[in-house]
Amino acid sequence: MAEIGFVLSSEQFTPNALIDYGIAAEKIGFDRVWMSDHFHPWQSNQYQAGQAWVTLSALAAQMPNIPFGTGVTCPTYRYNPAIVAQAFATLAVLYPGRVFLGVGSGEALNEQPPTGHWSGYEERSARLIEALHLIRNLWHGDWVSHRGAYYVADPVKLYTVPEQPIPIYIAASGKESMQLAGEHGDGLITSSETVLNEKEAIGVFRESARKVGKDPQSMSIHAETWVFVGSRKEALEAAKLWRFIPKAWTKFVDEPDPREILKGANAEVSLEEAITNWIIGEDARTHIDAMNALSEAGATHIYIHSAQPDQQRVIDFYGREVLPQVTTRNAIKRMSIV
Repeated sequence: MAEIGFVLSSEQFTPNALIDYGIAAEKIGFDRVWMSDHFHPWQSNQYQAGQAWVTLSALAAQMPNIPFGTGVTCPTYRYNPAIVAQAFATLAVLYPGRVFLGVGSGEALNEQPPTGHWSGYEERSARLIEALHLIRNLWHGDWVSHRGAYYVADPVKLYTVPEQPIPIYIAASGKESMQLAGEHGDGLITSSETVLNEKEAIGVFRESARKVGKDPQSMSIHAETWVFVGSRKEALEAAKLWRFIPKAWTKFVDEPDPREILKGANAEVSLEEAITNWIIGEDARTHIDAMNALSEAGATHIYIHSAQPDQQRVIDFYGREVLPQVTTRNAIKRMSIV
């Protein structure tokens, strides 16, 4: 049965609130958390974008047990990959065995405004591959001389390195990115819709991993799943902050201004379309069945992401009604906590 994680959305909530939600998620029985890593929010009406690594470190000091990481960091434009390597090595030393790094090829809204640089998918993919190569080499703690197509680090050495390997999960949806994730990642981050409906794309991920000598059955698949605990009317109201989602990767990925994304989403995406794939309602069976279906389809980790303002309502509902039913691991502990 898949582990169930909780998404901490840095675009929608303040760093202090995210820390509170992460603590509550661990206490109630979630298996892990990830935090979005943004410079700007997707839409300007989301109003938040705290620095994810700083917030995660503060959270982990008060959330002592479960794994955590980013969903996802772009290690290629606003972050130099050597600095990503150093930051996550430090996190792993502070919180050994608990840190993972989720990565992706980025969005213009996060990368272009602070750097002035952005490019098409082909270059972004090449940058990501080169960045991952450098990051992993630095985690060994040896002197590294790297002169690549996009990055120079010569010579460079991390003096503070993790004792255990840090898993890197790569975000992907289309076949090209699935191939990249299979070849270069330790696991896959994708949407629940992809896991359920895009078997061919998941097959590309697995076959690409197999071709480079990996065992695809041992590689994790992390599925982000949108949920809402409440009425459909409430969900439509909450969707005003996440209206861009249906066109995130077809149109808005190349837009650097969150004000323009908001304007475009309001003009082109209905609220009904925005919540098409959300799991909505207060019937626990609806949520339980959705989690079980994802697990049966191959997801090893399911991260629930809710847009609703009252995140504690989601955490409490899942802790009381859902988590004990979808996994037997620590079920007695969860029920006693609730």
